[in-house]
Amino acid sequence: MTFVRTSLLLIAITLLLSGCKKNEMDTKKTTDLEAKIKRFAPVDVTADATKLTDGDKKALAKLIEASKIMDKLYTRQVWSGNEALRLRLESDSSPEGILRLKYFNINMSPWSGIDHNEAFIEGAPKRPASANYYPEDMTKEEFTAWLEKLPEAEKQKATGFFYTVRRDGNRNLALIPYNEEYKELLEPAAKLLHEAAALTTNSSLKNFLTKRADAFMSNDYYASDVAWMDLDSPIEPTIGPYEVYMDDLFNYKAAFEAFITLRNDEETNKLASFSKNLQDIENNLPISPKYRNPKLGASAPIRVVDEVLVGGEARAGVQTAAFNLPNDERVTREKGSKRVMLRNVQEAKFQNVLVPIARLALDASQQSQISFEPFFTHILAHELMHGLGPHTLMVDGKQTTVRQQMKELGSALEEAKADISGLFALQYLIDKGVVAKSTEEPMYITYLAGAFRSVRFGINEAHGKGMALQFNYLLDAGALEYNASTATFKVNVVKMKDATQRLTGDIMTIQAEGSYDKAKALLEKYVVIRPEMKAVLDKLVDIPTDIAPTFPLADQLK
Repeated sequence: MTFVRTSLLLIAITLLLSGCKKNEMDTKKTTDLEAKIKRFAPVDVTADATKLTDGDKKALAKLIEASKIMDKLYTRQVWSGNEALRLRLESDSSPEGILRLKYFNINMSPWSGIDHNEAFIEGAPKRPASANYYPEDMTKEEFTAWLEKLPEAEKQKATGFFYTVRRDGNRNLALIPYNEEYKELLEPAAKLLHEAAALTTNSSLKNFLTKRADAFMSNDYYASDVAWMDLDSPIEPTIGPYEVYMDDLFNYKAAFEAFITLRNDEETNKLASFSKNLQDIENNLPISPKYRNPKLGASAPIRVVDEVLVGGEARAGVQTAAFNLPNDERVTREKGSKRVMLRNVQEAKFQNVLVPIARLALDASQQSQISFEPFFTHILAHELMHGLGPHTLMVDGKQTTVRQQMKELGSALEEAKADISGLFALQYLIDKGVVAKSTEEPMYITYLAGAFRSVRFGINEAHGKGMALQFNYLLDAGALEYNASTATFKVNVVKMKDATQRLTGDIMTIQAEGSYDKAKALLEKYVVIRPEMKAVLDKLVDIPTDIAPTFPLADQLK
């Protein structure tokens, strides 16, 4: 009897201890998720819609609905198991389950973008480099061998933006156009765009929405991209498949996203003068004249807008502060590209992230130089410079593009180019008297604070990689100076001018030559977190990495 009682007591103690251990593990998981979520500062991002006509307000409501379909499209594009995982998370009402879903919604996936895409949900695989654009068991070698056998027209589709690659019944690779792959989602999205077009009286908005709806059904986006370039409307929507960041195999395939915004006329008019200087900047880029474009696309509009709602890739992870589109080289060659500045998003990032970083990362003597206008202006210059420099080139007697030659390295190199050449361009305009001389020092110092903001996104992400490249290059050039006793940095403005010009030339020359090997060597050398940078990053752990926006205006209009 004593033996039985003792055995039962031991079993009870074992169960109790195992239960305690499970509770401790659950508590740790919850705490870890809370810490991850805390890195995104909750912010209301809103805009003034009071000046819109009744028809435009109704059209805006339709665009908000269409934006939510972009969420569904992007969720499917990320990974073949992403949609099923979201459904499972939505059915879990436990405290940990609620947090998992919240962080999933921030990343639009089970991988934390600012943690080198580490999985934060048990059972999730390593993030596939193929996303859901290609078969997950396909190798780069298999794709390349298949590509070589295709007719030229099919090669263009295979390396283009708007075709997925699947296996046919014989397990051979085959192309599927987006309008077939995503038909059940693109049809209702097209219907909403047609309805929005019918509600607005603005002819350019009506034209764009109609042509973009048609593109969803035809898979030909050229005409709608041209119409978007010509858009002159108080509502400034960007919706469709655009960026190639998620294609880590080749940077070929475009992800669906939406930016539903209202034009900020006062700020747009202030920046219009920048467009007039683009050809002059191109003519003076620090590269061989043979690599410069003697005639940029005729149109280079700049729009300053306030965000109403984002969808798809634009919603995932670190929030976009500005963008430069379209990416179709045919359109940029003929029409140029449009730079869209998300002012209300930039203001939220500046106040909630960059200002606190500057207090800890910068030498005390330079902290007072931090201000919003240089931050805003450099982001504008970054977007302008995406449209300048090499894009189309000849390699081995064949016309190709920088994007196709650089493959998976392209996004990081292009982001570095836009950042550093943005500084070069602004310095050029300062020297010409177009931009005030008083901007010079605050521009470089605010850029330095922004460097830490970008690297915190992770150096597995294109913007983080691009910034690590710049930071370490500038450090080696003496343009950035480290104080070990305070673990802070300062800018050497004289050396900064020379170093930004040299790095601009180095990157653009690699792009112009279409040299994948040189790009790889440059990134491998500089895309690292050195001890000096880590010492500063360690001080920033309690500062939000980015913002987690909510959109009260979109909720009111839906």
